[in-house]
Amino acid sequence: MYGASGFIGGALCRHLRAAGHDVRAPERDEIPTGGLGHVVYAIGLTGDFRSRPLATVDAHVTALTDRLRGADFDSWLYLSSTRVYRGLGSGTASEDAPLEVRPTADGLYDISKLLGEAICATVDDERARVARVSNVYGPGAHSDSFLGMLLADVAAGRDITIGEAPGSSKDYLAIDDLCRMIEHVAVAGRHRLYNLASGVPVTHAEIASVITRETGRAVSFDPEGPTRTFPRVDVTRIRAETDLDPAHLLDRLPEMLATWRTTR
Repeated sequence: MYGASGFIGGALCRHLRAAGHDVRAPERDEIPTGGLGHVVYAIGLTGDFRSRPLATVDAHVTALTDRLRGADFDSWLYLSSTRVYRGLGSGTASEDAPLEVRPTADGLYDISKLLGEAICATVDDERARVARVSNVYGPGAHSDSFLGMLLADVAAGRDITIGEAPGSSKDYLAIDDLCRMIEHVAVAGRHRLYNLASGVPVTHAEIASVITRETGRAVSFDPEGPTRTFPRVDVTRIRAETDLDPAHLLDRLPEMLATWRTTR
């Protein structure tokens, strides 16, 4: 497991060990040799990628090539992001959808993830795979994510204002569901590219409604906030290989709000 100190990597290590797997978690600068078994590459940046562009490329590309070059593995799974679909507009994004990216500072994250994907695709081994992961939530999630910042505002008693339009939406995937999906793809995946998501977009308005219902707190929206939506993520491929039925964020959110109010 590369990237075990992060939110996803740490949760995945705990999940795999609980499932009886022998898990190795090298230090960030360590490049193990010999037989590596099933490798999950989870090194990456999230909310701070805009302020750390060079570190973003290092994490998504440079560190990947350093570790993949000459590696002896049973399988290799690179964790990418469904963010790469954001240029597609409406509709549904399957793994085979043509992508549109822009060479801008804001597009650097998407481009670096796609370059990491392309590097894995050059490996002449069907066991080298890529998983495009949606917005992951759960215990230990980054507080600089959209959902994390909302929960932090609730916990701190601050005014809650969302800077985007109510109709803006994202796909959210629970960390426990993601861990089960990754375990399957790493060990038994039949394709080289997977979408790992809930497949159900959730609007900001829906999240705001649950916050108000559960806490009695009003949530306001910036009247000039943009509407940002992503295509619905097609999860047919992963659902066809597993019996997983991902949790819905709106079902989990009341418990998350209660936890944040009592522990923060």
